[in-house]
Amino acid sequence: MKGIVFTEFLDLVEDKFGLEMVDKIINESDLESNGAYTAVGTYSFSEMLQLLQHLSENTGISKDDLLLVYAEHFFAVLAESYPGLIETYKDPIEMLASIENHIHIEVRKIYPDAELPTFEILERTDNSLIMIYKSSRAMHYFGLGLMNKTFEHFNSSATIDLEKIKEDGTEVKFTIHKN
Repeated sequence: MKGIVFTEFLDLVEDKFGLEMVDKIINESDLESNGAYTAVGTYSFSEMLQLLQHLSENTGISKDDLLLVYAEHFFAVLAESYPGLIETYKDPIEMLASIENHIHIEVRKIYPDAELPTFEILERTDNSLIMIYKSSRAMHYFGLGLMNKTFEHFNSSATIDLEKIKEDGTEVKFTIHKN
């Protein structure tokens, strides 16, 4: 997993819960990196799982809710770092429908070894989108948070339902209806 995901996660933890919490979750985790991350480095996904688990345990906030909040933070980072990518789109449905065939291609140009989820479009209209998320990491709530922020970015709103196709969350169907 790319280091920017770790550095931004720890920045968010510090902003929301303080530096002491950052130290606490790093110390409670068995991290090969010892919690020292660079934005361009690559680290084991198991380290993110440990940090997330320990943050959840220490705050009483579910991992899914933490991933939602983190995704909202991460969207702002992406919008600030890569404004041209988002400005390519005029509508949230258009942007979400292009994740696989445009956005992820651009991400791979910056981070060639990034392991990204896949999104298969099943149905698309001007106001709705049905797609299948697949990832061994089962971070669909991170995806949901990014989708929520996409609609907010375009001063729009949507009803987004998720249905686990596989119980472990590695395959999820998102049904999106623009309000």
